[in-house]
Amino acid sequence: MLGLLDFANKWVEKGGLFVLAIIIFAESGLLVGFFLPGDSLLFFAGFLSSDAGGNLLPALPWVALTCALAAIIGDQVGYMIGAKFGPKVFDRPKSRFFNPEYVVKAEAFFAKHGSKTIVLARFVPIVRTFVPTVAGASNMHYRTFVTYNIIGGVLWGAGITTLGYFLGEIEVVKNNIEIAAFVIVGVSVLPIAIELLRHRRAAKAADAVAAPVD
Repeated sequence: MLGLLDFANKWVEKGGLFVLAIIIFAESGLLVGFFLPGDSLLFFAGFLSSDAGGNLLPALPWVALTCALAAIIGDQVGYMIGAKFGPKVFDRPKSRFFNPEYVVKAEAFFAKHGSKTIVLARFVPIVRTFVPTVAGASNMHYRTFVTYNIIGGVLWGAGITTLGYFLGEIEVVKNNIEIAAFVIVGVSVLPIAIELLRHRRAAKAADAVAAPVD
């Protein structure tokens, strides 16, 4: 993960907002983008737009707007893929770039949280890549999807970027920016880790109840 983050960070430094937008769009809207370091990259993007980060990217408002738009457009594309091709878009064998288990997690997350999943999933790695397509395949009302997509895209895309900008100005964070970025990733992963733990406990409890008594 560190190598991928370093690679993405260097590309953003060289390619600016265009490369940043492409990476965020790919993670949000393309099923093969689940491995991209979205949260940490947003944090770094905000940092790189600050004085502490050397102003390697344009001013924060432009970076935040770019990230939010790329995230929103990416989810729109994901929704359209799901709406057009339906569940069959997930009927592919496991490969290096696709794992059916990720779809199952996204579907479970969507089933539990309903429409607000579009916002919540933004902060859950992997799940956020597949949820828009699941929403499209499930025929979620388009206007409802667009509303939550915009809210989630702004909170995630602009929010974490802004967080990176201001926290990066703090000396201790600036001197440990990689650690700070991974803390952000850890916080993002926490909800799905808790959800998986609850699921396993529920499954074990169900198995215990269903087990025959001698």
